[in-house]
Amino acid sequence: MEAPRIDIPDHAPHVLVVDDDRRLRDLLARFLTEAGYRVTTAASAAEARAKAESFLFDALVLDVMMPGETGFDYARSLRQTSQVPILMLTARSDAADRVTGLEIGADDYLSKPFEPRELLLRLGNILKRTVPATGPANGDVPDVIHFGPFSYRFDRGELRREDDIVRITEREREILTLLGSRAGDNVPREELSGNGVAANERTVDVQINRLRRKIEVDPANPVFLQTVRGIGYRLVVDR
Repeated sequence: MEAPRIDIPDHAPHVLVVDDDRRLRDLLARFLTEAGYRVTTAASAAEARAKAESFLFDALVLDVMMPGETGFDYARSLRQTSQVPILMLTARSDAADRVTGLEIGADDYLSKPFEPRELLLRLGNILKRTVPATGPANGDVPDVIHFGPFSYRFDRGELRREDDIVRITEREREILTLLGSRAGDNVPREELSGNGVAANERTVDVQINRLRRKIEVDPANPVFLQTVRGIGYRLVVDR
């Protein structure tokens, strides 16, 4: 189930809530949405992986005690390829569980039952500590780049075709930010794979193709988002 959409901006942090308790998932989704987050929910690790194929998440709220693959198991597998922030939830207050979660690589740990405002504070704190800035690091890069009829604004992660906003996914936004901040330069495919839940080089080509369908007249013969064979991609912008 997806959280109710109540005019949350596209650039708001996107949180994946993973818990087998439907009532708690719905409560957390509503609470976090009201607090200004975009929220997706999953009832299991397997469902979370499926959701991660379509979205790039800024943080996970992950239950420990789930049937089948536990939250510990899922967090351990995530940490092999991703540094996405993880706030773990558990009905057990055993200190050993907390240590296990932190050793695996969880960023914080909260025991059930909890005060929703405390969860909000802890989630906000780990996002401040771990989420990189979305804009380009190079101070010489302008706030907005232009390519053909398109413009991309870094601070908002906003793509426009002339005056119209072009809807893009979180993953497409991350790729555009990286390519745009190094406009004209070759960017290796491994750098474009990102650091989110779904980060891997195989998905980069898929996302690039989807992005091309939004900005190229002929995606098979791209003018702006070009392939650099054996390396990766580059974005050709107006000078």
